[in-house]
Amino acid sequence: MATILNYELAPSPATIFGCLLPAPWLGVAAGLLLAFGPAAGLPDRYAPLTLALTHWLVLGMLAPVMLGAMFQLMPVVAGQTVVFARYISPFVALGSAAIAACLSAGFLSGERAGFVWAARLAAVLYGAVVLALAGAAWRVSVTDATTRTLRWIALALAVVIGLGIAMAGSFAGWWQIQVLRWLDLHVAWGLLGWIAALVLGVASTVVPMFWQTGRPGARWQRSAPGLLWLPLLLAAWAPLWQFALWSACAIVAGFAVLALHAVWQAKRRFDPAWILWLACALSWLAAALLTALQTLFAAHLPQQIALCLPWWIGVLALVGGAVLPVNAMLGKIIPFLVFLHLRRQIPAGRRVPTMQAVLPPQRLQWQARMVLLALALLLALPLAPSPLAVPAGLAFALSQGWMGGALLLTLLRYRKELLPMLLAQRLSPK
Repeated sequence: MATILNYELAPSPATIFGCLLPAPWLGVAAGLLLAFGPAAGLPDRYAPLTLALTHWLVLGMLAPVMLGAMFQLMPVVAGQTVVFARYISPFVALGSAAIAACLSAGFLSGERAGFVWAARLAAVLYGAVVLALAGAAWRVSVTDATTRTLRWIALALAVVIGLGIAMAGSFAGWWQIQVLRWLDLHVAWGLLGWIAALVLGVASTVVPMFWQTGRPGARWQRSAPGLLWLPLLLAAWAPLWQFALWSACAIVAGFAVLALHAVWQAKRRFDPAWILWLACALSWLAAALLTALQTLFAAHLPQQIALCLPWWIGVLALVGGAVLPVNAMLGKIIPFLVFLHLRRQIPAGRRVPTMQAVLPPQRLQWQARMVLLALALLLALPLAPSPLAVPAGLAFALSQGWMGGALLLTLLRYRKELLPMLLAQRLSPK
């Protein structure tokens, strides 16, 4: 049964735009950090720049978009308003950027103050977000993969944040933990439990809606995203770590193949962002296969390949599997929200501009090409880290700056369309 979308419950534009619009500019910061940051140690997963970049992408860019999407989807898809969203949303992008900056400073300089402030800010900001989402989620009625994701995703976010704060506290000197063990769980829950699960859950509704793919079948609706969380629960017991890892690889690969098939058969393949969804499915498939390869042949791989594999897996999951679909959704959701709110605010009888008029497809086509180029350069970076860091970082920064500029023009169009109505209200006698 198709999900019934209730746009009457949609939050105010400021609530959502405040989360979504700054995200591309934080992606620009991540690209510039790669281009001009200390490249020593790249592409090692534990290099200070690698750790700083990872948290800039996940916290600075991806988290505000994903949380903003949750504030929008909870009422529209699940019929449950996030009561405190309008109070929290102004701090989501700014707070996430501050946490990412503190962690980056800690990784790059080794100063414990960065981890101290990151842990404190994360506890306050994301603690408030988890409580707000959980307050709405417990009332959600599960009907498909999207509503099931909305029902439980706050718990997955709480696990990711809890593990992150535990490690930041250890780096700050508050307590001692087995950092490598906790790091593996943090990465697993971050990539699969939070990012992959949310992308999968949201895409189950958004991709059929905007790109006219076939709606996922009953088995998909029953199994997503719970199957992604099952190996993560098994991984909590150390003796089952390898089994959980193999299971996760198989499950991710299975979902990726099904998604690839669905996206390939989309009716709107001419849409500029369609290629991003195709690359997203391929990226998750490649990441799962490379992880399985790394696990199976860990003791037999050449040293250079063993060093590069974590970088490739991380780029495929974070950039190919997360940044690409986020760019695709931003290019659709922002103009759709502008169209939706204009239709609600402009008096009947006056023409409302279409989504294509609000954000012309040509702008999205160039952005899609640039972000795919950035993905290719990032994957090639281990071949020559120092020479390729600058073009890869600049390409990524340019792609996100292009998206940020396009969204700002969209917002200006929104204000332009509303201006006559606002002037009429001011001039009308009270």
